[in-house]
Amino acid sequence: MSNLNGSLQEIINNANNVPHFSQHGKGFQEKIFQGLITDTQWAAQMVEVMRPNFFDVEYLQFLSEKYFSYHNKYKCFPTLGLLVNVIKDELADGADDILKDQIIEFLLRVKANRNPGDIAYVKDKTLDFCKRQAFKAALEKSVDLIQGENFEEVVSLMKSAVSLGIPHSTGHDFFEDLESRFIRINRMACPTGFKRLDAKDIFSGGLGRGEIGVITANTGVGKSHWLVALGANAMRAGKNVLHYTFELSETAVGIRYDSNLCHIASNDVQDHKDLVKETYQNKDLGRLIIKEYPTGSATITMLRNHIEKLSLKGFKPGLILVDYADIMRSSRAYDSLRHELKLVYEELRNLSMELEIPVWTASQANRDSANSDIVGLENMAEAYGKAMVADVVVSISRKAAEKSTGVGRLYIAKNRAGRDGILFPISIDTATSTFSILDENSLTLNEAVEQTAGEAKAALMKAWNEVKNGDEEMK
Repeated sequence: MSNLNGSLQEIINNANNVPHFSQHGKGFQEKIFQGLITDTQWAAQMVEVMRPNFFDVEYLQFLSEKYFSYHNKYKCFPTLGLLVNVIKDELADGADDILKDQIIEFLLRVKANRNPGDIAYVKDKTLDFCKRQAFKAALEKSVDLIQGENFEEVVSLMKSAVSLGIPHSTGHDFFEDLESRFIRINRMACPTGFKRLDAKDIFSGGLGRGEIGVITANTGVGKSHWLVALGANAMRAGKNVLHYTFELSETAVGIRYDSNLCHIASNDVQDHKDLVKETYQNKDLGRLIIKEYPTGSATITMLRNHIEKLSLKGFKPGLILVDYADIMRSSRAYDSLRHELKLVYEELRNLSMELEIPVWTASQANRDSANSDIVGLENMAEAYGKAMVADVVVSISRKAAEKSTGVGRLYIAKNRAGRDGILFPISIDTATSTFSILDENSLTLNEAVEQTAGEAKAALMKAWNEVKNGDEEMK
């Protein structure tokens, strides 16, 4: 028994070496509180384990005490605006001016940068620390219980300590929570700008927050033009757009946007400077940032850092375009390229979910798709795992003979929000990076195959009749 008590006491002593968050510094502690006020689900998870005295910064102790006191009284957390009003009342009379200035300055920084890139890491470290402190407190109580040989209470205490900090939701109770399934939730999405695709039965408004969409096609078919078209349509809808390019220069991409938004062929844009300026003066468009990285050099970490810098300057994108993820560098090296590509797509999707911003990217189709009428998931080059990660996969196909006519086919290969396996005839104008759906009556894959087979049969019959008629004329 004495050996057991000695082991427990040693654990407690080790835990006591880290009584608060001071080891991580003031900046880390500020992000902890920012995580609490921007993510109420995480804050609810922290109620059982977080203590204001874990902070060693006075204004954070004050803020967290008021924040959790409000929750204890009203069973919900105050918004940032309401918290400011609560604090104003508390600091109205006889307050420490230094404390008041520190709080005001901190809350202004939080308001200016609501989504710091490393907040997920901060949350994980904070939860781990708080759970350790809760477990330490349980161990201290256990020492006395063990000495009194109250072993059953020790087991119960340890079970309770282990469960602290675990999310409270046990899932959706199908019958008890029936009403919640009939509450309409507005889907926060960025429209593609194509009425038929944004319809309720397909994308239901566009690509949603935290979702990743992939356009796949063979070389030279129009993947980059598709991304520009999506970006321009998002700007028309008032969305801020962040466009990453790893092959074309920032200027070249900018000219493509000029040609799309001003309806001027890209080769003629530089000859119509005044018209371009006049067009933008008369249009209410979202902002556009184009950022270039050398091929094969960009990582998700680099994109995250860039987005955080933009947020400090007041720019928050409503849509991110990555041209394209296949030529990014993964954070981990593998012997097989397909594993690296899958990791890049997983990291990109995690970034989209973390920032709650939709992301469109492009993927190269394999060589077998060059002469295919339809490009499917099986044609995504190198890594089928890319398709598994994506929420939406759209393919564009057009054979070499069709490029001069601008005709092609757009196929919804995968769609978590609605219908997939459907095909639309489209026209592509690469001079202005514009796309048009020619017939909004979609075809299923089977219907498209049957139609293609019928067209081929008709062509053969026509050729046979021409040969037959020629033979008869020769007689």
